[in-house]
Amino acid sequence: MIRLFHVSDVHFGAEDPAAIAWFDGLVAAERPDAVIMTGDLTMRATKREFEAGGAWLRGLGVPVTLEIGNHDIPYYWDPFRRLFSPYQRYHAVERMIERPLELPGVTIVPLTTIVRAQWRWNWSKGRVSPGALRRTLALIAAAPSGNLILVAAHHPLIEGPTKGSARTRHGDAALIALAEAGADAVLSGHVHDPFDVPVERAGRTLRMIGAGTLSKRVRHSPPAFNELRIEAGRLETIARAMEAADQRMG
Repeated sequence: MIRLFHVSDVHFGAEDPAAIAWFDGLVAAERPDAVIMTGDLTMRATKREFEAGGAWLRGLGVPVTLEIGNHDIPYYWDPFRRLFSPYQRYHAVERMIERPLELPGVTIVPLTTIVRAQWRWNWSKGRVSPGALRRTLALIAAAPSGNLILVAAHHPLIEGPTKGSARTRHGDAALIALAEAGADAVLSGHVHDPFDVPVERAGRTLRMIGAGTLSKRVRHSPPAFNELRIEAGRLETIARAMEAADQRMG
């Protein structure tokens, strides 16, 4: 059996030290095959926050792939750095960013859903560009035949059962393309509450799986992450919450 820990929205700078210590203890005790971090590692994309987040991820001692979230690029009030050098502070984590992972029977591929600018006021929301989708589809096409395909993004591609929203532009079209390419699930964060819902696209059923947060910015759920168990091609999702019972979601 393959076991993955899917964590998101740790927001170093607004992190919850107790939640991080709880997660660290579980990683050390249970040794998952990999950790998938779906974005918002930092709160304000500062060098200090990236250094703290990078040290934390490296210290887990297991393979890690990291997506970039909307909090991981400079805010609107620093437009020059946001538009022309948004990634200059990533040195502490650059080897983990959008790193495809191959495990026995499982392929994990990245999908970028953030952009430096959009034709709408709220740039925190998601967008799938044609180039980002092409890169993801190419990685899926190169995956070993028969592997379960997990796509890691920051924003949910379509709205799920949470109060928080992503309003991801071109997300539904991307979901159709991913279904046609053979993806089995899209993992995301952003909304700070866990979920696992099936969606029908292109004659196939995909799973939309969202992780909670390990930050102080909780919403309806306590600090949480997802454990993904994969055996004989079957995917099971368990929401593991601090100070609450684990919940099997799908």
